[in-house]
Amino acid sequence: MTSSSNPPAVVSPPSGEVRVSPAAESARISRRNLLLAIVPVLVLLITFLFWYQTWFGRPLSDAEMAEYLADTAAPHKIQHAVAQLGERMARGDPTARRWYPQLLALARNPAPQLRLMAAWAMGQDNHSEEFHQTLRGLLADPEPLVRWNAALGLVRFGDAAGEPQLRAMLRPFTVPAPQAGMLHFKSKELDDLPNGAAVARIEVGNGAKPLDVVSPISGALAERLVKDGAEVAPGEPVALIRPGEAQVWESLRALYLVGRPQDLQDVERYARDVPGMSERVRQQAELTAQAIRRRAAKGD
Repeated sequence: MTSSSNPPAVVSPPSGEVRVSPAAESARISRRNLLLAIVPVLVLLITFLFWYQTWFGRPLSDAEMAEYLADTAAPHKIQHAVAQLGERMARGDPTARRWYPQLLALARNPAPQLRLMAAWAMGQDNHSEEFHQTLRGLLADPEPLVRWNAALGLVRFGDAAGEPQLRAMLRPFTVPAPQAGMLHFKSKELDDLPNGAAVARIEVGNGAKPLDVVSPISGALAERLVKDGAEVAPGEPVALIRPGEAQVWESLRALYLVGRPQDLQDVERYARDVPGMSERVRQQAELTAQAIRRRAAKGD
């Protein structure tokens, strides 16, 4: 072995103690650092793959579209497929038409979240008369978010039939008690509430499981309409939910195109400083009010 040869990794000193040479220690540290670098990358990759499989923005192949739309046991897959179908429709992709029958069927599905997605997607092709008439029918849906998505979709058809629903999107939403019982609030006034969040809980007695009172829209708890601990009747109003910014923004943009003078009071409220609303909402409210007045002046 020449003097230029690499030293052995381990030497045995007279004491019998095993020591690691500087070169071996350096190599060990390098391997450790490499492992530490690899682990975060693996975590990121695993996280990315999870979101890749569940994120609605991931493009689907035609085979995946067909599979997902037929998977009634996995609503999130259907939602993913409908989101991708809507994107194809918005791009004018002619291949989207093969799945129109499935989309029309989803508009009649018992699951509100699927009807909601269908209403959104049908608004992406404003040349389909079947979609146009289906959206008109969805204006009578029992779920507010389905009605509101239908109203927004109809605007793309140049149809103002959903204008009362667009106006309702700007107003506080009244949450009714789903059942009789003693109500206890779970949220404080001004608390932010995502769609589906529990506002309160009703103790129904007789050993039955308590029932949550949920907000069907995103927003904030504007007002409690009954006292905590009060006995409530089915359908009794118990809370007011202030609409969230995204909802207000979409309504104002739609009313810019189809709004009428009777909408001005609701629109102009957002032209002032409203808690929880940004400057862009205030500006859009001003533009929408101006557009409504211009149409009224022309007699449109």
